[in-house]
Order: sequence, then structure tokens, then C-alpha cells
Amino acid sequence: MLASGRDPAYWREVLRVQRYPVHALDRLDRHILDLLQRDGRMSMTELAEAVGLTVTPCIERVKRLERDGVITGYHAHVSPVALDAGLLVFVEISMSSKSDRTFDDFRREVLYIPHVLECHLVSGDFDYMLKARIKEIGQYRTLLGDILLRLPGVTQTKSCVVMEEIKETLFIAAQK
Repeated sequence: MLASGRDPAYWREVLRVQRYPVHALDRLDRHILDLLQRDGRMSMTELAEAVGLTVTPCIERVKRLERDGVITGYHAHVSPVALDAGLLVFVEISMSSKSDRTFDDFRREVLYIPHVLECHLVSGDFDYMLKARIKEIGQYRTLLGDILLRLPGVTQTKSCVVMEEIKETLFIAAQK
């Protein structure tokens, strides 16, 4: 058990390195990926028909894509407003030092903050970019002051509150 109270297996899964496909993606793999990104609930029969395969080879391809880590999951896209998370905020975070320990301590703690949807180590004038969703601006004051500024190594933040969401997608074009 680690000091954070988590089992080491948990951290191996959370911090796992992205696996790369053993097989090169061909035209059919890419077509399958495009279709499943648009409709992850599509039946294997519908998918096979759409890509011009019979069902069994199509299922085998999908299973290989899952096994190789190309397909990492299937998700429902939920309305943030329905879950009282209609306010989107991006936060730039600067750290006190650039040491591995500082970054590791920060990473380990930020994983537990449910309002933080994404966290990226970036280049530039700050160290991390966070994407968070909350109900309203009053809740953001709590998130920033009571949580984010108390994370290990955080010295400064800069926030951008989203006034209008123009485009948000998880779709990555697979076909060239």
C-alpha cells in the first residue's frame, strides 16, 4: 500500500503507458474506428455490413483493436447541465519546481478531484492545463481556493471561464 492509501496496482492502471498497436491499422480498421466513434452501440452485424465484412471477421478485428489498446472504451456522452456541471473552466497551473517528485506528487493528488476532467503537462509559461466542470462560479471559488491551490507544489493559477462552448468532441478521424 502506498502513502496515498492506494494499492500499487491502481497506480499502474491509472498511469499506464499507452500501448501501440501490434498490427498496422489498415483501411478496414480505420473505417471500423470511425464508425464506432460515431456510434459505439452499433451492433456487430451493422458494423460488419457497413465495412463489407461478415460478422466473425469484423468481431475479430474489433477484439484485436481492443486488445491492442486502440479502442480504449465505450462511453455515453452525458449532458453536463443535467449533472449540475454546466460551467466549464480551464486552469493553468504553475509549479514551485520542475522536479520529478513535485510533478509526481501533483499527479497523484489531481487524480482524486472529481471536477477535474482532464489534466495535461504542457510546455510554455505554465506547467499544467486542467479542464474542470462545476455547477456555477461560486463553486469554482471553492475548487480553486480550497482544492487546486492546496495541491502539492502549486504556486500560481490562471483561469479561463468558458462563456460559450462552440465544439466539443472525442472523435478522432481515423480514415486518411
